[in-house]
Amino acid sequence: MQKLTLGKILANGFLGLCMAYMVVPLIIMGGAGFNNSRFPSVYPWRGFTERWFEDLWNDQRMLDAGINTFFLALAVVAMAVPIGTAAALLLNSLQSRMRPLLFGILIAPILTPGVVVGISTLLFWNEFNIPAGLHLSALGQVSYIATYVMLLVLARLQSFDRGLEEAALDLGASHGQVMRRIVLPHLYPAIVLGAVLAFFQSVENYNITLFTRGNAQTLTVYIGSMVRTGFTPEINALGLLFILITIAGVVYVEIRRRRNVRRELTLEALAAIEERRDLQGMAP
Repeated sequence: MQKLTLGKILANGFLGLCMAYMVVPLIIMGGAGFNNSRFPSVYPWRGFTERWFEDLWNDQRMLDAGINTFFLALAVVAMAVPIGTAAALLLNSLQSRMRPLLFGILIAPILTPGVVVGISTLLFWNEFNIPAGLHLSALGQVSYIATYVMLLVLARLQSFDRGLEEAALDLGASHGQVMRRIVLPHLYPAIVLGAVLAFFQSVENYNITLFTRGNAQTLTVYIGSMVRTGFTPEINALGLLFILITIAGVVYVEIRRRRNVRRELTLEALAAIEERRDLQGMAP
């Protein structure tokens, strides 16, 4: 019993250290956004201020970079999700010796350094006289982000019962109907997760965007330039806003999940009551 208690204490202590390692830097970073100091720090504390949030709101270059980043991420999602889903469906349907080779080719982009992908994208499209810009950034990012979507969808396909597809075809359904009504609903969670992952992968991307953006500006590149020239706690204010948005999204998803669970439990309870009534009605 003593060993079990000691093990539980050590496990809880290790978990606490891990949580502190992840959370404390975020708290310090967010607190620096309210410190009335020219440098992004919480010590020494020079008083509470909201000036860095005001500076962030009035920084037109930052706002323009944020707008570019948002629409660039949407474009990446719009391309990466269909491409990654199609690649996963293709790999799942192959049963030949070509499958490992094709899988290796499709997985290669995420193993390639971002600098190489960025430079390769720029040089390739320059051969067609296409100038650098956010359109090239979207193409370069899709070349590896689609792989993440493919892996998520491919993992979801492992739990798909191919018998449902065959049964639907035997009953007269077309391949399009099978895809819309059976396959895609099963893949919906992985596709949504892939879209979210693609969005945030695009937002945080730096290497590919740096070489392909041309004269356009994105948040990561703009912040990177500020780090080299000296930055203010305005960056901390921006980071705190991102943290709050992320927490709000997680809370929303959890509320939706719990609501769906309660709805399913209610429906199951009502079904059980109806079944009990039917059995009582059938009793002599």
